[in-house]
Order: sequence, then C-alpha cells, then structure tokens
Amino acid sequence: MSEGHAPRLLHLRSSGTSLVLDCAGDLLPRVVHWGADLGELTDGALAALVAAGAPQIVNSTLDVPVPVSVLPEQSAGWLGTPGLSGHREGGDFSTAFTVRSLETGEGRDGPVRHRVAVEAADDQARLSLRLEIELTGSGLVRQRAELTNEGEDDRPYTLDGLLLTLPVPGHATELLDLTGRHLRERSPQRHAFTLGTHLRENRRGRTGADATLVQVAGERGFGFRTGEVWGLHVAWSGNHRSLAERTNTGAGLLGGGEALLPGEVRLAPGASYTGPWVYGSYGRGLDELAGRFHGYLRGRAHHPREPRPVTLNTWEAVYFRQDLGKLKALADAAAEVGAERFVLDDGWFRGRRDARAGLGDWYVDKDVWPEGLHPLVRHVRGLGMEFGLWVEPEMINPDSDLARAHPEWILSTGGRTPPPARNQQVLDVGQPGAYAYLLERLDALVSEYGIGYLKWDHNRDLVEAGSGPGGAAGVHAQTKAVYRLIDELCARHPGLEIESCSSGGARVDLGILERTDRVWTSDCIDALERQQIQRWTGLLLPPELLGAHVGAPVAHTTGRAHSLDFRAGTALFGHLGIEWDLTEAGPEERARLGEWIAAYKELRPLLHGGTVVRGDHPDPALWVHGVVAPDRSRAVYALVQTATGVQSPPGRVRLPGLDERADYRVAPLAPGDRLHGPARSPLPWWGDGAELPGRVLAAVGVQAPILHPESLVLVEARRI
Repeated sequence: MSEGHAPRLLHLRSSGTSLVLDCAGDLLPRVVHWGADLGELTDGALAALVAAGAPQIVNSTLDVPVPVSVLPEQSAGWLGTPGLSGHREGGDFSTAFTVRSLETGEGRDGPVRHRVAVEAADDQARLSLRLEIELTGSGLVRQRAELTNEGEDDRPYTLDGLLLTLPVPGHATELLDLTGRHLRERSPQRHAFTLGTHLRENRRGRTGADATLVQVAGERGFGFRTGEVWGLHVAWSGNHRSLAERTNTGAGLLGGGEALLPGEVRLAPGASYTGPWVYGSYGRGLDELAGRFHGYLRGRAHHPREPRPVTLNTWEAVYFRQDLGKLKALADAAAEVGAERFVLDDGWFRGRRDARAGLGDWYVDKDVWPEGLHPLVRHVRGLGMEFGLWVEPEMINPDSDLARAHPEWILSTGGRTPPPARNQQVLDVGQPGAYAYLLERLDALVSEYGIGYLKWDHNRDLVEAGSGPGGAAGVHAQTKAVYRLIDELCARHPGLEIESCSSGGARVDLGILERTDRVWTSDCIDALERQQIQRWTGLLLPPELLGAHVGAPVAHTTGRAHSLDFRAGTALFGHLGIEWDLTEAGPEERARLGEWIAAYKELRPLLHGGTVVRGDHPDPALWVHGVVAPDRSRAVYALVQTATGVQSPPGRVRLPGLDERADYRVAPLAPGDRLHGPARSPLPWWGDGAELPGRVLAAVGVQAPILHPESLVLVEARRI
C-alpha cells in the first residue's frame, strides 16, 4: 500500500515472533519490538506500546529523544556505530534520509510471509535509499538496503560501509559468538554484553574458518533449551562485519553488513550498491533460534528435496595418487556398502601431481587419464552411483599454463604479488577474460562427463586482493563474480549440485547457500572434533546441508583412533558420506559400515526434515542431541560421551522436543545400540525399553548408560 494508506505502526507476526515497526513521520523505520509474539494488538495498544517505551531526557544529552532506526543516523542524534559511512570528496558524510513512500505486502510464495519496502532520500546529500524488511514464515527477520547516488555532476560517492541493525533488550546481558581455525571451525566463546562495541570483522575475502556464523545476545546463562536469545547473521561470502553494541543511554543492538575495503565501492551518478541480506532470529533457547534458520532454508524453492545421497569422496583414500585400477576397486567397495555418489577429488587435471602445480589448467590430464575420465565414469555409473568431481576454480598455481599465459589474471595490488598460500594465488574472476575462461572450462567438463555434482573448493584467504591494472581493492567484485559464475553454470545445467568447500568450513553463509546444495563442514573428520563443529554449525544450517563423512580408523588430521560406531554415529546426523580407503577395510568393517549406511537411508526423512534438538546436560562430558519428527511421533537421539564424566554412573539425561501430552516407548536403536563401557551390570531399561510420557522424558529423562570416552549410542522414542 502507499504511504497514505500504510499504518503508522506495523505489527508483523509469524511462528512465535513479533516485529513492531514505528513508521511515523518521515524518519526511517524504528523497531519498537523484535522478539516474542505479542498476540493480536489493537492500534491503541500499539500506540501505548510506543508511548510506554519513550525515554526521559537526561543531563548532558540532546534536548530530544534519539530514535534509532534500522539504519542508525547521526543526524537523528545517534552517536554509536553509524548505519551508513561514506562521503563525496569529503562532503555529504552524514545523511538525513526522509521517507518518500512505504509499501507493505504479504508473501505470495516461498518462505517470506510479510514484506515492507521503504523508499527514502536525502536531497542535500543527493542519495536515495531503498530498504526491504521481511518476516519469513519461520519467524526470521531479514533486511537489505540499496543505496543510489542521485548526484548530477560527475563526482562519485565513496561508500565505506552500510550496516543494518536490530535492537535487543536490556535483559540480554550475555553474548555468544563463534571463532575457530582450519580443522577446528565453530568454537564457541561467551562473555558479558557490556557497554561498548563487540565487533567481529572478517577481512579474509571469504566467510572464514573463524567467522561467527551467528552473533547471539541473550539472557544470562541461556542454553539450547532455556533463556531468550536474539541472533544475527550476515549472508555474504566475502569480507563482512557483525557487532553487538550497547550505549550508556541504554540502547542495545545487533548489526551487520559487508566490510568494504578502501575505495572498493565508488558510486558514479546513477549507480547503486545493494548490500547483503542481514538475518535476525529470536528464540527461547538456541534450538528455537536455530530452528527458524532451518525452517527458512527448508522453505526455499531450491532447497534440496531428493534424499541426500551417501557420498564417497576419494581424497583421503588416494590423495594425488590417481590410478584407474585403484579407483575402480574403491568404487566397487563403495557400492558394496551402499554409497550412491562417487566424487573424484584433487589430482585429475593437467600437471597436478601435488599441490605445487596445475591449478587453473582445467583439462583432464592425458598422462594419467589417456582416455579421459570416461572409463571411471562408466564404471561408477555401472555400479548405480552418480559421478562427481572436485574443482577449485578461483585459485591458480603460478606453475600452470594459465598463470604463464595470463599473469595479469592474478589478484594483486599491481606492484607486488601477495604471499603464497598452499603454493597458490587467487584468480581475478572479476576480470571478463578470467570469468569467461572458467565458465567455458566448467561448462565443458560438466557437459562431457554428465557430472551431477561439483565439490567446489577455495583453499586460501585473499591477501592484498587487488584487481586490474591499478590493483584496486577487489574482494567485493570477486565475490559478486563468483556468485554470477555459479548461477550461470547452474542455469546451463539444471539439476547440477554444488558443495561449498573452502579449506573445509571457511565458506559457510547464506549467501553461498543461495546457490549451493551443502557445505563441507570441516576438513577435520575426527569424530570428536566433528561433534563440536557440527553442533555449532547447526546454529545456522540443518543437518541435510552439513557434509559429514565417516573417516578412516585413525584420523588423518589429528592422529586419533576411534571406533567405527563413533565415527559413523557422528556422521549420521548430517549429509552422510565416506572419506576412507575402503579397499583397506576388512569384511567385518565393511559389513558394519553397511549397517550404518542402511540406518541412515531409513532415517533420512526424519534426520533431514525434523526439528534439531540439543539437551542442556550439566556434565560437559555427556552431550545429548537428536532430531524430532515434525509431528513428534518419532525422535532419534545420540548420547555422546566426549570425555570421562565428573560422576559415574552419569545420571539421567533428558530427551527434549517430544509431545508433552503423548506417551512414548524409549529404546536403544540399532546399529547404535552397542554399549561400550566399564559397567559391571546391565542397564535395566536398555534391554526392553521404557514407556513414559513426553513431559516426563523432557523433565526427568532416563538413566544414561556408562560409556567409554569418545563413544556414543542411539536412542529412539516412538509415540505409543
């Protein structure tokens, strides 16, 4: 509707979330409330809500209250982090946007339920702004802004940053974010939400292994099942920033956007910049917060609908030692245990015998593959499996034909080459010639071999990422070009699936996941490490998007030895695959792996369509997590002994997420029903199960078995 017909106060509601926007006057919208559903409210009640929150004026401040819009402006009196930073040759550094129109609408299809579009302008600064604010069916709030230079002379507007915010209340006194490194992504850290700014800024040119997927503020001591929490995610695969800020006036907010390098976005007259979507999720406990992201992702039209195939990836089986006979034997073993997809990893292309050469030369190496990949592809398909291929299109080895032919296609400042990483540099995909080359090569490979799946890797950070002859900052253009490249390739090959891999889990965000079908959660397949990595990546992504493979008995990255049951039981709660030389596995190991794969196939509809739950168990050595069916008729839980417990026996574990009014039969679930522990007597309920109401299982629970460290068991609850 137009501005004249739009209400002054908007109350958007969906799935237990309310968003109240104050659109009075000509200022940008202010968020009055974001959080728990407030129920039906009359216009009078909404007005009273605003009036009841109006602050008093205190000494040594402005003479009027300071409104904080979704894009905070200093012209309104805001002295915290500005929503818009930029200038036109030093002028127009501060904006005062005036709303010209406001439209509201309902979502016609897809995951969005409510939409608000705001057109605003600052005539003095000669800038216009379009804001989009949406509430999804799952209760996520998402925002995006487009800035346009309306100047009539030839002076550009240099954009330094655009930040969109959502407020959090005063009782959100604790912060949680994630950090990490290669092989140990998604490590949580918690601390008090004090006055000042807690800034998480990424300048790696990709999302980053240390990125905080979700910046969370919540009530003190919040957990997976308890406490109100508010979280923010920036859906962008390049440089980005998110912050939690609290001022001495009592304002608290979460904000995020792209982190722009100097001079990276200079808007000529008439040119526009559109920032990434910034998502906000509210919940009572982290499980509900995460569930809103999961529900949104599952509601997208392009979300994977087919059963997620069991995938064997060849990397840790053969590394660079590619041999047709060996790979055929590996494919035979994969088919024997029930694999459905076979992915040939690094080493297949020209000159690629190790990590020092070949990147960029995307032609099948005739020395290793004299008939091309056709003999292997035919063999794999003859076994009933899909064929996939590893690529790393954005990278280039200096020792490659492509680098020798086009040294100007390497991202650099122009005067020097960035320090190497993994013996590679970064290809400047923003350059038309480099883009066209990659599109032609990838299109040709997918077409020739009928490839259904690409493992798309990205193995280094972007350092001094300059583009073109002048070496201007190029991360923004690089990220947009990669998005275009993937979009165009998928448009040419409908049904092609792509995995986002970046030194493992260093490109995990909702920007790349608009165009890919899963992420490689980490290069570390050590099951103990994976328990934590998958646990916290699950704050953003549902299990079907998390690549989770069964590794070798001794982990390649840590040297730890784990039982097959622990390795497979960990991978079960993701998109299960295999990263193991099965030709060296004995008959009993293959048979046991086959049992786990059969269980995964039977459980796929539940695991990849249900609600993820995690228990707040007091002993940090015992983790409880699971998936509950949407109708709550069935649930599968893993009881995971990560270390020796502080007590033995471990006591009761509560099973969350069930229907409190229904009765359930709880029993061990094969193949995760084998107890490995030092107990001297059987666990009484383990043999025949137990029948209890859902409210009792959630509030009291069942006695956990005594387990050796680094082992797990499965428990199933079925409604009676």
